[in-house]
Amino acid sequence: KPDSNLTQTFNRLATKVTIAGGALYVAYDSGLLGGSEQGSEVLGKAKAAFPPAVDEWVKYFGFELPAFPKIGFAPVEAWNSGVHSSISALSSGPTAVGDYTNQGLQYLKDLAK
Repeated sequence: KPDSNLTQTFNRLATKVTIAGGALYVAYDSGLLGGSEQGSEVLGKAKAAFPPAVDEWVKYFGFELPAFPKIGFAPVEAWNSGVHSSISALSSGPTAVGDYTNQGLQYLKDLAK
């Protein structure tokens, strides 16, 4: 039954594309794909809404979850420090290459003596 396999494959692909498209729409609509300040604001709202939602799920399903650890993480700060480190490495790269080249040449001169 090759037609049923093709239909199943198409249905799976359509389901995955629909879920991915829906997730992308929700991310765009909520502002996660905007600037860093807008993304941080949305993450702050999500962090504030998450504990009440978990409490509702616990009441509904009737089981207890362990306490969530408190994590002080700001994506904007992590992004900025990563950008600063990358730019710093790129800006000092030519100087470092020149220094290493001079050291290598000096080492070869010392070996030739």
